[in-house]
Amino acid sequence: MAEGRMVFVAGQIGWDEGATFRAHDLVGQTRQALKNVLAVLAEVGAGPEHVVRMTWYITDREEYLANLRGVGEAYRDLMGRHFPAMTMVEVSALVEGEARVEIEATAVVPAGTS
Repeated sequence: MAEGRMVFVAGQIGWDEGATFRAHDLVGQTRQALKNVLAVLAEVGAGPEHVVRMTWYITDREEYLANLRGVGEAYRDLMGRHFPAMTMVEVSALVEGEARVEIEATAVVPAGTS
């Protein structure tokens, strides 16, 4: 349960602010997608601790399973030890052809937090 201002972050992929993919692997794109989620949250005074739900869309389940350690490290580096409710879905493709992962998030920012 959470109370406060709800923030809905649309799906973020692993490209930078210039719409350039600097990483072409799942781990690198996961790191960048999470950075993008956190950048959107920062605009409203929220951080990883406010995330209550995430949905991850990946294009290759086997690549994910082969890179659990790297994905986990990227996650912990950016999100810390905060683990909201999460769902991961394998999809045949994402709209951006180079994208390996897309992450959407919902956050709840407590009243009085700016």
